[in-house]
Amino acid sequence: MDNEQAKLPRGIAVWIGVLAMGAAVAVGHLVAGIVEPNASPVVAVGNATIEVAPPWLERFAVDTFGKSDKLVLAIGTGIVLLAVAVIAGLLSRREPWPGMVFALLLGGLAMIAVLTRPDLGLLAFIAPLASLAAGVLGFRWLHGAALRGTATPAADGLSRRRFLRTSGGVAAAVGAAGAGGWLLADRVDSEGSRAAVGSLTPSAPPPPTPAGVDFAGRGTPTFITSNKDFYRIDTAYSVPRLLAEEWQLRIHGMVDRERTYTFDDIRRRVLVERPITMACVSNEVGGPYISTARFLGVPIRELLNETGVRPGADQVLSTSSDGFTAGSPTEALLDPRRDALLAIGMNGEPLPIEHGFPARIVVPGLYGYVSATKWVVDIELTTFAAKQGYWIPRGWSVRAPVKTQSRIDAPRDGASVPAGEVTVAGIAWAPTIGIAKVEVRLDGGAWQPAELAAEVNDQTWRMWLARVPVPRGGHKVEVRATDRSGYTQTETRTEVAPDGATGWHAINFSAR
Repeated sequence: MDNEQAKLPRGIAVWIGVLAMGAAVAVGHLVAGIVEPNASPVVAVGNATIEVAPPWLERFAVDTFGKSDKLVLAIGTGIVLLAVAVIAGLLSRREPWPGMVFALLLGGLAMIAVLTRPDLGLLAFIAPLASLAAGVLGFRWLHGAALRGTATPAADGLSRRRFLRTSGGVAAAVGAAGAGGWLLADRVDSEGSRAAVGSLTPSAPPPPTPAGVDFAGRGTPTFITSNKDFYRIDTAYSVPRLLAEEWQLRIHGMVDRERTYTFDDIRRRVLVERPITMACVSNEVGGPYISTARFLGVPIRELLNETGVRPGADQVLSTSSDGFTAGSPTEALLDPRRDALLAIGMNGEPLPIEHGFPARIVVPGLYGYVSATKWVVDIELTTFAAKQGYWIPRGWSVRAPVKTQSRIDAPRDGASVPAGEVTVAGIAWAPTIGIAKVEVRLDGGAWQPAELAAEVNDQTWRMWLARVPVPRGGHKVEVRATDRSGYTQTETRTEVAPDGATGWHAINFSAR
């Protein structure tokens, strides 16, 4: 039969599509490992997906999958690529051009994703270009090899076996390329760099922590959150890997003197350690996205004062190595009553890589999306009128002070407890203001004051505990906090967008 009339079996056609797509991904990943790991087509498209996703989808991902949202995105990307590969193969049973067009379009998409990233260098385009070439040429070559196997019926068995051997070799090469890319991408030894930093200690002893700062044995979290349990919400599809010995921070814009600091410059300065509570704006009423750690670093106001902030510069726009930006009020970072830090340590060790190693920004009293830039490499003094941080065009508020809130940690919602005196315990927070009072009530009755744990400072959460007489049956307990300004939490429930949730946290439980 003629080549024009030859038609590939469905299984062979699908295999060609999958193999060509795998070659495109693996070659792109391999080349990216050589020139720039974040230029990997899959990583670049993943980052682009995060950036263009509508706000409601991003909130759904965070609320539904939490810390696993990037893993779910990676799995979803793989499923989509597999589906596209299958469709491309099935549409190319007679001619290779449909599959080649699919490969060309996907390669072009990866090219756009790479070229529009501000953190990638000029050579980054080589990776998606190599991916595009591998996909298009690989599909054409595999299709031709398979088609020759069906062109001569007498030799069908021999030719098909030859094709399968050839494609098996290609599959092995694809696997090797992917593994090589993975190994090369990991060549930036951030863990080794972090280990080489060694111990970090404050230049002077930090203020002592009073006794009785939590009720951990009776239901509250410990006052200090361990590094492994500290919440993590960010836009990084893959965690940036930086070396302390190569890291630099540039401060520029509306300043008298532009400055650049190295890690050693920061480390040689007077370092302070402060316990600071951080909260994510995505934290719903009663949610888990709040933690406290001892951060060690340099007060940002010292660095800003050295550069000379010019009048009118009302925004400090910080940029991560992966292009994320956050805009903070300049007055908040210059406020001597607020411990806004360029942090290099966390709970007695260098920052964990996933929490911003080598350096990040921590600003008490501001939600993370307008302050907590991890892997920070750039600070620009500018105005809110001139520039916007990453989340602002996506519908979130320009200014976002953390709202006074409280949470019940014990009993758990839906728990069954013995009737009688029940311990209700939890946390409350109003960073930079402080908690003055926490109250609980059972089944809509009278509010009763809770016992407050010792206060460390007004920049951290405060634990509370109440002993409530509870008869048998089903019950509802609510909590509200009052801060030192006299403000008491509103009962009105609002969503997290655009500037943080409000409302009383309540749980239902039964007493037996």
